[in-house]
Amino acid sequence: MSDALPVEPPTPGPPAAPQARVLGAVAAGGALGAVARYGALVLWPAAEGGFPWTVSVVNVSGCALIGVLMVLTVERGRVAHPLVRPFLGVGVLGGFTTFSTYAADVSGLLVRQELLTALAYMAATVVAALAAVWAGAVVTRRLLDRGVRGAGVRDGERGPARGRGRSV
Repeated sequence: MSDALPVEPPTPGPPAAPQARVLGAVAAGGALGAVARYGALVLWPAAEGGFPWTVSVVNVSGCALIGVLMVLTVERGRVAHPLVRPFLGVGVLGGFTTFSTYAADVSGLLVRQELLTALAYMAATVVAALAAVWAGAVVTRRLLDRGVRGAGVRDGERGPARGRGRSV
């Protein structure tokens, strides 16, 4: 056993905002996200009885953006305003991505007795969404690290320790 005391990591992310402001940011962001999702469904409607591609693309792209946002706000602290994460993460991206429409699409496939398609859609959406969050985070970290190296940090030197060694 070591005699050294454990070092507590710094608290990640921006400072907290008053609850009323957070609620307003989430509501405004949620409205924008829901309108964007509806717009995607109007511009790219699924064929009657077809596979729900639009909802899949919306959910996976929204998850990738969540990965980007979490790196920028929580890990690297690039965005410090306390309402950015509630507005963009919970609001815009929460309203844009949709579990309810995904569930309704699965139900519709089951009603049409397309069991294999429904099961594939259920599994593929979860796997693709998780992979998209991971990929968005990895790409964002690499782009930020490349920017740090390009700003004078040589290969082999460590840049800012904040967020190093973390993975999603």
